Amino acid sequence: MNITVLGAGAWGTALAIHFAKQHHQVRLWARDTEHVLQMKQSRSNVRYLDGFAFPPQLTLETDLQAAISATELVLIATPVAGLRPTLEKIGPHIHADLPIMTACKGFEVSTGKLPHQVVADVLPQQQHIVLLSGPSFAQELAEQLPCAVTLAAADSAWIEQLCRSLNSPVLRLYASNDLTGVAVGGALKNVMAIATGLCDGLHYGLNARAALMTRGLAEIARLAQHLGAQEHTLMGLSGLGDLILTCTGGLSRNRQVGLKLAENKDLDTILAELGHVAEGVYTVSEAQRLAQQYQVSMPITETLYALFQGQLSSAQVAQALMMRSPTSENS
Repeated sequence: MNITVLGAGAWGTALAIHFAKQHHQVRLWARDTEHVLQMKQSRSNVRYLDGFAFPPQLTLETDLQAAISATELVLIATPVAGLRPTLEKIGPHIHADLPIMTACKGFEVSTGKLPHQVVADVLPQQQHIVLLSGPSFAQELAEQLPCAVTLAAADSAWIEQLCRSLNSPVLRLYASNDLTGVAVGGALKNVMAIATGLCDGLHYGLNARAALMTRGLAEIARLAQHLGAQEHTLMGLSGLGDLILTCTGGLSRNRQVGLKLAENKDLDTILAELGHVAEGVYTVSEAQRLAQQYQVSMPITETLYALFQGQLSSAQVAQALMMRSPTSENS
């Protein structure tokens, strides 16, 4: 299959390398021309995913129109903030039956839309909008370590066929028709990863971590179902699976944010040190807004929001959560 990957951060690069190693013809594009030229020269992405050579089947493009010419699948791996501008650029040059797959997680800050909703908003004619989500660190996929993720699209038969076409011994693909559940799970697990990193950074122990992750999943499920998700989706790879990985994995950028918050560093300093986008930071505000709008109980999200607004210190977060009035576990 001819695949175009738009976005040459760590995740886009890892996906491009993987599909090229599976003998697909892959074109990788980035908006920074200098970065593309550097990758052409080194045949690797020193800036975001150093140490992984590009296979021969992976070519690099500086021209966006050339990158998407005659492609069979467009995979957009920009941060959520870059999704709409990228779609607007490719819109005039694609046909309605070209599949558009997104590999970003979060809510668009200006609109509160999820990735598939942004695609539908910008390109309403597209027949196949796909989400790729699940527990997946870029470095491990680039190392060709086993990984399993979800591909979601509205057409069940079509997405099952795409999974068969792209499935490999390294990357196992599961089909879903629950775009909302997959998208919400992928967005909100980043919020819970920040909270878990903070918990671990303050040395609250494994009991606290287990409780936080479990109640975090309950929050995710409540909002997701209110937005129309199927309950079982949150028990799958894009829900529970991604939550476990992002909350506990050392490569998790959002977990790193929480760990650094425990050191009483301010958010701007943390993000500057990180050098990569941590989507959970931006998702907290949108999740808080949605929780208030729909009157969904999301105390972990609410407490993180208060921390980000300077209303609580890192040391006060646990007390704010633990001293709430007791409730039923099912509420």
